[in-house]
Amino acid sequence: MTVTVSPPSPRVRRHHPPALRRRGPRRNRHIFAPTVLVGAAAILFVIFFLWPAVLGLSYSFTDYRGVGSPDFIGFANYAELFADPDFYRALGRTFLFVAMSVPVGFVLSLTLAVLLVNPHTKGKPVARLVFFLPWLISPIVAGVTWRWLFGESFGIVNYAISQLGGNPLQWSTNGTLALIVIVLAAAWGGAAFNMLLFMAAIRNVPASYYEAAALDGANGWQRFRHITLPSIAPTSFMVILLSTIGSMKEFALIQALSGGGPGTENRLIVQYIYETGFEFARVGYASAVSMVLMVILIVMAVIQLGIDRRASRDLA
Repeated sequence: MTVTVSPPSPRVRRHHPPALRRRGPRRNRHIFAPTVLVGAAAILFVIFFLWPAVLGLSYSFTDYRGVGSPDFIGFANYAELFADPDFYRALGRTFLFVAMSVPVGFVLSLTLAVLLVNPHTKGKPVARLVFFLPWLISPIVAGVTWRWLFGESFGIVNYAISQLGGNPLQWSTNGTLALIVIVLAAAWGGAAFNMLLFMAAIRNVPASYYEAAALDGANGWQRFRHITLPSIAPTSFMVILLSTIGSMKEFALIQALSGGGPGTENRLIVQYIYETGFEFARVGYASAVSMVLMVILIVMAVIQLGIDRRASRDLA
């Protein structure tokens, strides 16, 4: 009798697809990094924006002077604020500064961007470095530099005017001339960043648009007006919005350049807040002004966003 012994059956191994085996660790890695980054941003937002805003709002209803315990006084600071002519003068001068500096900065930065993306422009690497230097300079240093340039008795500009046979101008004692210097300095300081935004936007415009327009006989100005400007409209809106908010909050440059002078003629709203809160130790009142400024900035941003949406719908 023959006994047949069958060989042992091989052990069955379960093979999981590679994607399924590594799905868990990969998913954890993809979730961990965004969670850390978003969490860090949220913490910084709470520490440097939300908490100061809540603290400032609470101080605006008190008579806090920087020391001691604040006493709740309700809307007394706001009532005094809206009856203060100095507040309205500072706010009006701020609006005038914004109305002058934003268009000048827009035209300057767009002009530089167009020149630097033009293939016929020579020395573009050096020009980019020179035009970007103002962004790297501290506003305090920039303000002192412009004060030296436009000094009445020692400034380079008045010296050049005298050499040409003219009379030196009162850059520091004339309120209008002092505001013009502030506008030029602010436009010069902010042109570099806006220039980079415009350069990126112009380079994203399809070259086929310009080629078709050139075949139709359009000159350079017509191509710029009917192709470049409509194509970079979203970037233009962003530049105007950021420039408006930045101009409304301008402080360091003006403080170093003229200190809001002559006198208080060119004292803007942020300088008014600084002087009231730190020089006169009226932190509660200064906090109320800060809250009003925040509301104004929010309203301006909402209005500009509404205009941009309406323009986008019309173009569509």
